[in-house]
Amino acid sequence: MVTVIRNSLRTLIGVVLISINTMVHAVPLFLVSFIKMFVPVKAVRQPCARTLARIAESWIAVNSALIVFMTHTRFHVSGVQGLRRDTSYLVLSNHQTWVDIPILQKIFNQRIPFMRFFLKSQLIWVPVLGLAWWALDFPFMKRHSRDALKRHPELRNQDMEATQRACQRFRGIPVSVMNFVEGTRFQAEKHARQASPYRYLLRPKSGGVTCVLGAMGDALHSILDVTIVYPQGRPSMFHLMMNRLTDVYVIVREYPISRELRDGDYEVDCEYRARLQRWLNTLWSEKDVLIGKIIESHKKEKGSGQRPF
Repeated sequence: MVTVIRNSLRTLIGVVLISINTMVHAVPLFLVSFIKMFVPVKAVRQPCARTLARIAESWIAVNSALIVFMTHTRFHVSGVQGLRRDTSYLVLSNHQTWVDIPILQKIFNQRIPFMRFFLKSQLIWVPVLGLAWWALDFPFMKRHSRDALKRHPELRNQDMEATQRACQRFRGIPVSVMNFVEGTRFQAEKHARQASPYRYLLRPKSGGVTCVLGAMGDALHSILDVTIVYPQGRPSMFHLMMNRLTDVYVIVREYPISRELRDGDYEVDCEYRARLQRWLNTLWSEKDVLIGKIIESHKKEKGSGQRPF
């Protein structure tokens, strides 16, 4: 009982501090974003973009410190040595829970250029954060139902065009473009519906990856493949904030961008589409095996006493 009260109090304090941190950083972020928006001159916009990224990195740094303060979560991280802030990366990751995002931000903040995520278009209406994501040039994607696509086939290219526009804005500055290749968070029913060949993963989708490679391939330094593992099961933000998430494993592997991945037209080149999908399938097969090994190793190390979610 004492532990629950202590965790609840720590969480309440943490939530208040994160809210204060968000508002403190939102004020200068909005001021700089308005300058960027109303002074459409490259000599002004580029310094504004760099300043916005620095403000966002400061916000993430404080949030990450608060996570350390609120929790006893152990972060087992490998593969981040030698990463650079003066180049551009395409970051690929499996996706299980909203907790993935603060974990990725904590691990990569100020190790690589500020990460831009692909977001659902509805998220632009999130108070404060939606405007911040817009100011930071996060690509907003619209997801259409199958019925809508049948009635309006032209909508199929809408997200591709949005991705290409965002990537064109990123050219010329160091940037990390983040893509959850599965397209959605892992859930047992989605896994069954897809008949996924992987034990711990959904099927990877190559469309977004291809679009980024096509628009920025020659400007990207390499691909960072990230594997996130929660041995207790998929946590919620509640589990993280209530200090119930004990261990997180993050494994980063860097891959060069070969010509066979970069050179091709996804829309008209069937061989290129098949080649890229094969590469992703191989990557995902290796990732699935890696996740299994980490979970089994963790079980042997910790025994069966750790409480799952």
